[in-house]
Amino acid sequence: MMHPHIKATESELEILNILWREGPVTVRQVHEALSATKEAGYTTTLKLMQIMLEKNLVSRDASRKVHVYTAAIDQGRMKGQIVQRMIDNVFSGSAMQLVMQALGNQRTSPEEIEMIKQYLDEKQNIAGA
Repeated sequence: MMHPHIKATESELEILNILWREGPVTVRQVHEALSATKEAGYTTTLKLMQIMLEKNLVSRDASRKVHVYTAAIDQGRMKGQIVQRMIDNVFSGSAMQLVMQALGNQRTSPEEIEMIKQYLDEKQNIAGA
C-alpha cells in the first residue's frame, strides 16, 4: 500500500517507535512503554492507536482475544519523509544547512565524525562512479 506523504503527530511517532522497537504488541504494552517516560492515560493511548489504524499507520490483528498492533509503515521511509519535510520547510531545501545545524547543536564525538566522513566518502564514490 502506498503512502504518498505520511503525516504523523509527535505522539503517533512515539507509538510507532515502540512498535518498531518491540514488534507486535498490545495497547497495554504500548501504554506501559509510554508511561515509563511520560504521563499517559490508557484510554488516550487506545484512542491514539485507533486513529493510527484509521490513518493506516498501524495494522491490527483482531484474530485473538487481545488485539495485537504492528507498524504498517517502514521506519526508514518515515524518517526519510520527516527529514525531507524538515529540509524543505526549515532549511530552504538545503541538506547542508540541516547537517551543519545538527552538528553545531550537539557534541559530536570523534567516532561519529569519523563515521560521517566514511559515509560521505562512500556517497562521493558512488556519485563519481
